[in-house]
Amino acid sequence: MDDLQLQATSQPDIEESPVQETEESQGEQEFLNSNIAENLSEDKLNEISEICRRGFEADLNSRSDWEQDLKRWVELAQQIREEKSYPWPSASNVKYPLLSTAAMQFAARSYPSLLPSDGKIVKTVVIGKDPTAEKLDTAERVSIYMSYQLMHEMEGWEEEMDKMLMMLPVVGTMFKKTFYDKSKDQVSSYLVLPQNLVVNYWTRTLNDCERVSEIIRMSKRILKERQNQKLFRDIDLGDPALPTTEPQNNGMAADETTPYELVEQHTFLDIKGTGYPLPYIVTFERQTGKVLRIAARFLPDDMEVDEKGKIIKVTPMQMYTKFGFVPNPDGGFYDIGFGVLLGPLNESVNTLINQLVDSGTLNNLQSGFIGKGLKLRMGDQPFEPGEWKGVNVTGDDLRKQIVPLPTKEPSKVLFELMGALVTSGKELASVAEIFTGKMPGQNTPATTTMASVEQGMKVFTAVYKRIYRALGEEFKKIFKLNHLYLDPQKYIAVIDTQIGPEDFDDDEYNICPGADPTAMSQSEKLLKAQGLVELLQMFGPMMNPIEVVSRVLQAQEQPNWQRVLSQEVLATGQVPPPPPDPKVMAMQMKAQMDQQKNQMDMQAKVFDMELKGRDHEMQMQMKAQEHAQDMQMEQEKMQVEAASELQMARIFQATEAAKSQQTLVNNQQAHNQKMTQQKEQAKLSQNSKSKNGKATK
Repeated sequence: MDDLQLQATSQPDIEESPVQETEESQGEQEFLNSNIAENLSEDKLNEISEICRRGFEADLNSRSDWEQDLKRWVELAQQIREEKSYPWPSASNVKYPLLSTAAMQFAARSYPSLLPSDGKIVKTVVIGKDPTAEKLDTAERVSIYMSYQLMHEMEGWEEEMDKMLMMLPVVGTMFKKTFYDKSKDQVSSYLVLPQNLVVNYWTRTLNDCERVSEIIRMSKRILKERQNQKLFRDIDLGDPALPTTEPQNNGMAADETTPYELVEQHTFLDIKGTGYPLPYIVTFERQTGKVLRIAARFLPDDMEVDEKGKIIKVTPMQMYTKFGFVPNPDGGFYDIGFGVLLGPLNESVNTLINQLVDSGTLNNLQSGFIGKGLKLRMGDQPFEPGEWKGVNVTGDDLRKQIVPLPTKEPSKVLFELMGALVTSGKELASVAEIFTGKMPGQNTPATTTMASVEQGMKVFTAVYKRIYRALGEEFKKIFKLNHLYLDPQKYIAVIDTQIGPEDFDDDEYNICPGADPTAMSQSEKLLKAQGLVELLQMFGPMMNPIEVVSRVLQAQEQPNWQRVLSQEVLATGQVPPPPPDPKVMAMQMKAQMDQQKNQMDMQAKVFDMELKGRDHEMQMQMKAQEHAQDMQMEQEKMQVEAASELQMARIFQATEAAKSQQTLVNNQQAHNQKMTQQKEQAKLSQNSKSKNGKATK
């Protein structure tokens, strides 16, 4: 266990468990930054150098064919013209920019999507429940600081991303190295070209690789700075020499600015012979093999031990991130790009173009044979336009003695074949006219155009997701390094909050890039944002209006969009309605006037109906009253008539009774008179009789 601790800490006098956790971040920094080579003997360093050099050369030889292909792809993309001697010197040597156009189109589309203009490159995703939004606040602080760190603190990070997006579609594989730069006292992440990162061609992944070697060219001045900072051993490396393997160095002489060629190899070494190699970083000069630095690339927390304290496993720190374009079909480590996919097509197009140009040259500038019988001065006979030259022969002899070389015009078949190859290459690279900004036909429906664009962008979408995944890995490396090396004062100055490095705890959330890999253009982002606005209008109570507006502003890539929102909106959480359109206002006013007119008309109609109803009701009431009066009058009339009839009847009865009484009276009187008369007559009669009787007597 002491031997293992010696390997890890380069402190042979300290008897501590190799898995003892360091309480202070300063201790972890010293653990990673210490140069173990200072404590090793020269023989041990030579042994380590020989092991590393053999491994480096073996890995370099395993990818020799790939290096030749890489050189050809780069030359094709750069359209480098070499001298041609066939079919004649200075023949046509046109380079069609199919590969270059595909690379530029990819870079132009991917750059604004992966690096938003609002500067918020890093996003944070909270894992687990967060009822108090504490994790979300912490994640927002980390997002702000890491975006600032990438754009302002890491010099050249954005520029190198632009460079990578231009080179990646050509070569297929690029690398980023993320580490703590002791010389600058900050976290750095810079671009590593694929030819400078040597890995065995059949390696599966960087995490499973036994060796990763980076070729670093360093001038004498910078090397001396590293030695003064105690990062490298202060040894004499001699004068640097130009490597003969670089074609651009042929014919050049070494001078004071000629850099050393260093190799930084991330490997596993069993320094003390314990039987278990540990992960280290060995830096040595390539030509002399002298070791400059050996540093651990693991922390004590990265060790797994059993109950007896024996090391079971050590997880190394990975500094490199691979950015791939399209996975290699042969299973190799290095991915492929348009250099593989379009290279043969581009070379065929170049050949066809040059054949067509050469054919046109032969046909336009005729050549042939001149017979000896023609008495002309031999050599070139230049003609000017409109010039006629005299000869001492007849026309028939002149025609017979000059035999032109039979040639043909440029072949239409070759021209059509070239067009088919160019079209096929554009389809493969998704650089059709509709993707380069050219408008479709006038009668093409918008839905058809959008569907064509979406279908054509599928290839780019898959590549974007691979870059998105690699960016996430790079940001996680920066996240972990911030946990170890973050300056709390700088962090507080950036986010204006009294929070320290404990924010960078990967147990609470993960880091991912801020770009959307499925959003290929600004218009698509705006369409998604507009969809949120429409959903807000439809389901207002169910959605947060502030969050919707924030996402819309982010999709528009507005700088400092937080300042756009008013304090009233932030306080109330309600989005005020947008200012009305004058046309809409006019239409609304007209609609309101029409509505008011309709309401007035309706009110007038209702009032008129009420008046008619009241009039009808009054008429009915009057008729009822008249009828009642008529009935009453009729009743009174009937009563009067009845009373009159009764009176008349009474009068008639009285009259009749009077008449009867009078009749009775008259009759009585008459009777009485009659009786009286009878009595008188009887009396008279008696008197008469009595007189008569007396007389008789």
